[in-house]
Amino acid sequence: MPGKRGQIRTSAQKDKPYTVRVCPKQVSAPAQTMWTADEIALLCYEHYGIRLPKKGKPEPNHEWTLLAAVVKIQSPADQDCDTPDKPAKVTKEVVSMGTGTKCIGQSKMRKSGDILNDSHAEVIARRSFQRYLLHQLQLAATLKEDSIFVPGTQKGLWKLRGDLIFVFFSSHTPWGSSFSAGGDASIIPMLEFEDQPCCPVIRDWVSSSSVEASSNLEAPGNGRKCEDLDSPVTKKMRLEPVTAAREVTNGAAHHQSFGKQQSGPVSPGINSCNLTVEGLAAVTRIAPDSAKVIDVYRTGAKCVPGEAGDSGKPGAAFHQVGLLRVKPGRGDRTRSMSCSDKMARWNVLGCQGALLMHFLEEPIYLSAVVIGKCPYSQEAMQRALTGRCQNVSALPKGFGVQELKILQSDLLFEQSRCAVQAKRADSPGRLVPCGAAISWSAVPEQPLDVTANGFPQGTTKKTIGSLQARSQISKVELFRSFQKLLSRIARDKWPDSLRVQKLDTYQDYKEAASSYQEAWSTLRKQAFGSWIRNPPDYHQFKSVEKLSSMKPVPGAKKVGDCCSKEDFFVPRGLLL
Repeated sequence: MPGKRGQIRTSAQKDKPYTVRVCPKQVSAPAQTMWTADEIALLCYEHYGIRLPKKGKPEPNHEWTLLAAVVKIQSPADQDCDTPDKPAKVTKEVVSMGTGTKCIGQSKMRKSGDILNDSHAEVIARRSFQRYLLHQLQLAATLKEDSIFVPGTQKGLWKLRGDLIFVFFSSHTPWGSSFSAGGDASIIPMLEFEDQPCCPVIRDWVSSSSVEASSNLEAPGNGRKCEDLDSPVTKKMRLEPVTAAREVTNGAAHHQSFGKQQSGPVSPGINSCNLTVEGLAAVTRIAPDSAKVIDVYRTGAKCVPGEAGDSGKPGAAFHQVGLLRVKPGRGDRTRSMSCSDKMARWNVLGCQGALLMHFLEEPIYLSAVVIGKCPYSQEAMQRALTGRCQNVSALPKGFGVQELKILQSDLLFEQSRCAVQAKRADSPGRLVPCGAAISWSAVPEQPLDVTANGFPQGTTKKTIGSLQARSQISKVELFRSFQKLLSRIARDKWPDSLRVQKLDTYQDYKEAASSYQEAWSTLRKQAFGSWIRNPPDYHQFKSVEKLSSMKPVPGAKKVGDCCSKEDFFVPRGLLL
């Protein structure tokens, strides 16, 4: 651990897990309180600088990006802290990381599962985390090395070790800037006279229609280029220089912050879909009497069909809060739900997804979320991530709405929009979001993955469909890793959910995770009824394994041509 906050470790220290020394007797919940938001942020920023390559990072003074990560925290089960010579050790380690600001439009989606539909940092970090979990399950199942998992009470199932928790870090509220696609968590009341961390955004106010839920996603191959995050409304923005900030007259603490905050009780009614942000400020008493709510930070995410919709009026009444939203595209609409919505879903269903639930006795939940220095509202974060689901009930055993700890750090990400904007001063040219996304997982083989437009960076039109043109965290590659795990476990040791029926496609395996599907169905019925779901035919693909461990299906073509609907390779262990 650095001697002072902000001190960066040397390259000789980079491979050592981060350690915090405190006495557990001083706290009631050691695993959740033996660290600070600044320590989590600093660890992630160091990891970004040391472990991630220059390739895929923003061009200096011209581009910005977002950063997200999952941090594993291990606390000692029993350690004597009676003397200063024996302090408890809490080890913190980044196990997955992602950067990115883009998602593809629906016309670019593919039924082969080999493209990343959503490359926002939070989603990249979560998919990278799933890759890490798959590797850890493989270690546990083959008994080769220590794993984060221990045997569960049921045959073939595993559970997380009791001394571990996971913390999610994001350099910004999910997702992005004042014209972000982050959804509900980014709709933050703006007080009169309060400091503005970035240049204020001036809009020509226009109303925007909701995203259409088209079930036909097919489009000509020569469709528009992959979307930018900017919506039609965003095109009308212009940035004005920052004016001298005036302080709130009575100095009272208020809802929006550039500093640290902790989670508190969620105010009743803040998940109402008919409540405006201005109304939210009044209900939760978050604005001091002398500081009126005059506007809101806006999200570019659009309300899904079936939701009430935004009013589009100027000022604080522009947005309705608590609604499900999809990320915008430039011309080409997306089907990617906002990061706020996805994180709220993870807080009920877990981060592991449907496939991994086959091997888990209970979901893998995040214990806390830490946000970097940025425009921030504790109330908005609580409403978006936990408040909207607080009344969900009758979930299957092991599932539940988690009491998520939400904190903010005082440390700014150096390649965030605000930081780059402040440093570039009068540099020529526009400041734009970085088009690439970086994935990193704590796995031994190919931990790094740099993508653009949903494919590995450098992919050409000619190579799309080949094994080389697939991200390590694409659906089909994670499915391949899952099947590789299956092939290394004796069939009689498989969990019941995988042995009772013959499964073939990605969709088959997802649907067979019955407890997860029951929980997801309950969540949709009680809270997220308008959630946009892709048609089943987008999940009907099979895995294409690497040649080193593959046995070709009779009649299959050569590897470069094996990605059609009819031609597949499957793992040796799965050929019955």
